[in-house]
Amino acid sequence: MVSKADTRALLVSGGVVPIIRVDSADTALRIADAILAGGIACLEVTLTTPGALQVIEEVARRHGRGFAIGAGTVLDPESARLAINAGASFIVSPNTRRKTLELCLRYGIISCPGALTPTEVVTAWEQGGDLIKVFPCGNLGGASYIKALKAPLPQIDLVPTGGVELDNVGSFIKAGATAVAVGASLMRQEAIAAGDWAAIAALAGQFVAAVAAAREG
Repeated sequence: MVSKADTRALLVSGGVVPIIRVDSADTALRIADAILAGGIACLEVTLTTPGALQVIEEVARRHGRGFAIGAGTVLDPESARLAINAGASFIVSPNTRRKTLELCLRYGIISCPGALTPTEVVTAWEQGGDLIKVFPCGNLGGASYIKALKAPLPQIDLVPTGGVELDNVGSFIKAGATAVAVGASLMRQEAIAAGDWAAIAALAGQFVAAVAAAREG
């Protein structure tokens, strides 16, 4: 398993955390390979994906210490423990639950609890969240909402989720996001249906390049 420090570095350095939410384990594995080929060294497999734990275990086995594999849509500490035992090095939730955060701390695992309002963001951070998933960010203004949150909360690392697209990802980074989480805008259904894994790899590279350009700017 990738160490906590290395996991954080992998999540932050590229600045893009792909979210895999598909209907089969085989598809999830093919997408994971494409994402790695595109230059992204981390991804999240939601536990709503069939065979998610097996996918996490296989990705961890294939790609070793240079790739951070996480579990998403983790609603309770029991699910978090199963994911960690399968090889997950970070845990992502749409909500904040203290017991889940305590389990991640106990195992030395990066936690990304979900929050939306300023009160929820601070609560998630105070309870031990490492990177706070701001969800659903797009519904509250996207990058402008992240900028508003960061003004009074510059010390908290925010990862906006929802509404992040290739043409606006730079705006989220410039607004103060530590990284962004990307789902359907990277795992495009037409590419998946066609088995066009090269298209997903190319798009992954474009996301990474857009984040790098925004940081340089």
